[in-house]
Amino acid sequence: VWIPKGNFMMGSNESERERPVHQVTINYELAVGKYPVTFEQWDGCVAGGGCSERADDKGWGRGNRPVIKVSWEDAQQYVQWLSRKTGKSYRLLSESEWEYAARAVTNTLYYWGDDVGRNHANCDGCGSQWDNKQTAPVGSFAPNGWGLYDMSGNVWNWVEDCWNESYSGAPGNGSAWKSGDCSRRVLRGGSWSDRPAWVRSASRDRVESANRDS
Repeated sequence: VWIPKGNFMMGSNESERERPVHQVTINYELAVGKYPVTFEQWDGCVAGGGCSERADDKGWGRGNRPVIKVSWEDAQQYVQWLSRKTGKSYRLLSESEWEYAARAVTNTLYYWGDDVGRNHANCDGCGSQWDNKQTAPVGSFAPNGWGLYDMSGNVWNWVEDCWNESYSGAPGNGSAWKSGDCSRRVLRGGSWSDRPAWVRSASRDRVESANRDS
């Protein structure tokens, strides 16, 4: 999905790690995957010799379920393989690109409003049939305003950036933050087992780049 140029206010005052709220300008068009990467796509990478980790589906099924149990390092293998296979340039989004794409011009807590409501996403308290049980097939919920699915809940999204405890000194041009604690990388979006606060558009977390638990 092609995302238009623009600017937005990134972050929130809900948590120290989401401060300071700051303006980011995306002065370029950006193509973002319509759905999270699925097991079917991931298994294609494994079969093609690009990905070394088959990834455990926990018995929930593969196919069009979002791939789980892959590390940031595994995700790098996938985008490199996809780039070679297609002849086009694929990469992880930067953290600011991710939030810009997830918000889709909104400034509410969630891209559908300030109330988590029911059946807008898959989380522990989102009111879906999968809440706190397992992942949902991709595209099971309405997309955001730019036609992107599952930007909140279901599975955490790896982004390119190194971890920093706040946004003090963060880039304002959409680029990834390549300094800080680069042994840990940023996760966005929350998951099926997280409370609604974690699926807010501004919510952020971090984990070691080799960790496959998420």
